[in-house]
Amino acid sequence: MAKPVQDELFARATGKFPSTRYQGSKQKFIDWIWLCIKDLHFDSCLDAFGGTGCFAYRAKQESKSVTYNDILPFNALIGKALIENQGSVLLDEDVAAILDVARANQAPRFIEETFKDIYYTDEENRWLDKVSFNIRNMKDPYKQAMAYFALFQACIIKRPYNLFHRKNLYVRMQEVERSFGNKKTWDTPFETHFKKFVREINAASFDSSVPCRSICQDAVLIKNEYDLVYIDTPYIGASGKNVDYADFYHFLTGLAQYDQWKNLVDYNSMHKRLKRSPNPWCDKSKIVGEFEKLIEHYSKSILAISYRSDGIPTVDELRTMLKKHYRDVDVFESWEIKYALSKSSSKEVLLVAKNA
Repeated sequence: MAKPVQDELFARATGKFPSTRYQGSKQKFIDWIWLCIKDLHFDSCLDAFGGTGCFAYRAKQESKSVTYNDILPFNALIGKALIENQGSVLLDEDVAAILDVARANQAPRFIEETFKDIYYTDEENRWLDKVSFNIRNMKDPYKQAMAYFALFQACIIKRPYNLFHRKNLYVRMQEVERSFGNKKTWDTPFETHFKKFVREINAASFDSSVPCRSICQDAVLIKNEYDLVYIDTPYIGASGKNVDYADFYHFLTGLAQYDQWKNLVDYNSMHKRLKRSPNPWCDKSKIVGEFEKLIEHYSKSILAISYRSDGIPTVDELRTMLKKHYRDVDVFESWEIKYALSKSSSKEVLLVAKNA
């Protein structure tokens, strides 16, 4: 496959996709993914497990009618800011109002009282209570979603490992030699980070002149009305280990559902995660059945499935499932791009299934 030139890939690109620190992001693979599907004929598409939104954003840049979906509420807000939003930006006066903590005296103290010594300092927790209060009271839903994007990214960048998987504020606070992380970034004030990410989401905002939307549903329950469906499910490696995004980013879901947060927390957990719900995508005994349901549900659309070469089920098993419903199934492997911090020989794979 010939390597495309920059002008070919970005001929219609408008906005600039923001930086991301989420595990599992396909951002560095997105040019390769688009190269694999760019000659397919489709006008509408669904990004069924949207995550960071990099596929949906690229499809929007290519003037497709895009539906971004993610079952996590905080991701659905990111989708609203990046995909559904058609050109709104946060003005200086908007940012000033959001960061005016003096006007948030009526803000609840849930974060300050519940997450003491877990993720952030007392002062930072109180700042989050007040600024999230100001964001919840914004009237414009697109500006509000953009503010949430900036807040979520600020929360992530100040966390060791960029995760909320354990109680480890002490990692930030200890005065020791460090082999990882960036203490300067961790200790940079929330307000500084927030303003940086406002600039990024503003730069990402553009009007594609084609209707797009963001939804928050179980992917198998979405009505299939799309020319192409892109699927990037949670991943289970050959060892059986999985990534549970709901657990890794539960704090952001709490921020997105602040008024219900107190009823969602598992107070018996040391790091105050949310109460767990069974997730078949993280269960190696159930994931094959989930793929079969998903493939059958979207069998009238072109399917593009991002995967890894060492996954459960195997690539060959996925191809066999697809062949039950599709005449043509192509498997593409990316040989040039390596996974960050990975010592395995696992490769990024894209399965494309179609009948026409």
